[in-house]
This record gives sequence, C-alpha cells and structure tokens, in this order.
Amino acid sequence: MKTQDEQLVWVQAVSYEDLAVNTGKTIRYQGEEVALFKMKSGKLLAIQNRCPHKEGVLAEGIVCDDHVFCPMHDRKIHLPSGLVQAPDTGCVRTYTTKVLDGSVYIGFPTEEEMAS
Repeated sequence: MKTQDEQLVWVQAVSYEDLAVNTGKTIRYQGEEVALFKMKSGKLLAIQNRCPHKEGVLAEGIVCDDHVFCPMHDRKIHLPSGLVQAPDTGCVRTYTTKVLDGSVYIGFPTEEEMAS
C-alpha cells in the first residue's frame, strides 16, 4: 500500500517567505490551477482556483478566517474542506501542502490516483 506522499506528485511552487498573509497566489501545474493561501497562523491551504458557481478566480478573493470569498459573486468557500457555505452549494478540490527548506510544495494526485 502506498503512503500519501507516494500517491502524490510534489511540485515546488514558491518560497514560503514570498507568500503574503491572507492573500492568494495562483499556481499552475499541467493544466491544473491552484489558489495557495498563507493564513495568519502560518498554515498553508491550497484549493482549486475556480469557484464552482461562475468560475471566479479564488486566488483574487478576500480571505476571512478559514474562508475565501469568490470575487465574482461573494460565495464563501471553506479553505480546509473546499465546501461552499450554505445556502449556496458546491465544492472545490483541496490540495495537500508541505514546506521543505523554505520552499512550498503542493501535492497533486498521480494520473493513476485520478483514474480511480
């Protein structure tokens, strides 16, 4: 059985120090677009960069606590889970992150994992 690290392709995204607090950063990898956020606590959260409602760019949204507000229609998305807050519906994919030697890495599912 593979560990979580073996099920992901780890892509170096950006220097941790270059990320502004509560401000999104767009990261692109093989056709996928991720919104990366550095929270006040220093924790990193990464989600799919497009709102499920009207495809708003979530990296451009306003962050409040553990949520980002879509800049197009103000949908509130919970960053840790990717769920849109009720009464609206929908969700976005979340991504695992890690920091090694000052660099932020985002874990993308392998093609094998995406197929299952």
